[in-house]
Amino acid sequence: MQIILLERVEKLGQMGDQVNVKPGFARNYLLPHGKALRATPDNIKRFETERAQLEAQNLERRKEAEAVGKKMADLSVIIVRAASEAGHLYGSVNARDIADAVTAGGFSVTRGQIILDKPIKTLGIFDLRIRLHPEVTEVVKVNVAQSEEEAQAQADRVARGEPAVLTAALQDQQEAAQIAAEHAEAMAEAAAANEAAEEGEALEEDAPEGNEDETV
Repeated sequence: MQIILLERVEKLGQMGDQVNVKPGFARNYLLPHGKALRATPDNIKRFETERAQLEAQNLERRKEAEAVGKKMADLSVIIVRAASEAGHLYGSVNARDIADAVTAGGFSVTRGQIILDKPIKTLGIFDLRIRLHPEVTEVVKVNVAQSEEEAQAQADRVARGEPAVLTAALQDQQEAAQIAAEHAEAMAEAAAANEAAEEGEALEEDAPEGNEDETV
């Protein structure tokens, strides 16, 4: 189906572009949401007549979205979920869950504005895009943890350059690495002490013997 875009649509085109799309996509999404018109002669003429007004309205909405985006920068939201020891969620986190968390954080958004390819199914910290306007997106951090305290711990680990999620297997690896490091340090200290002792013995052997006074 040939349509005229009334706003920018990701992976399709900009306002005013005439593109060919699948009929179902046009009827179920683009046309009912006011994002496009059928590219009929009457609609093409109508669009050209209203183009300047539509572009002005779009510019105003974009400025508003950019202002919201600046306030939203560095936003991090926490979503608490139960998970296995391996970090896999019992369930998942979807676009509605994220929209609710962002709205609770002070920014009213809908699930349709959340750009999420597939539901989140593991613990961790994820960077997700929110579409504030067809030409404006903002990235927020979604911290999925088993508790508020664990969410803070995950954020702290990421700040230190470590993995966000400390699973049982990873914890075992870290403990083994710590034990190995402590063992290596103890061996180095023992070697240094042994070397110092050997140097002390060598100095004693090389020291000149004292002369005894002769009796007349």
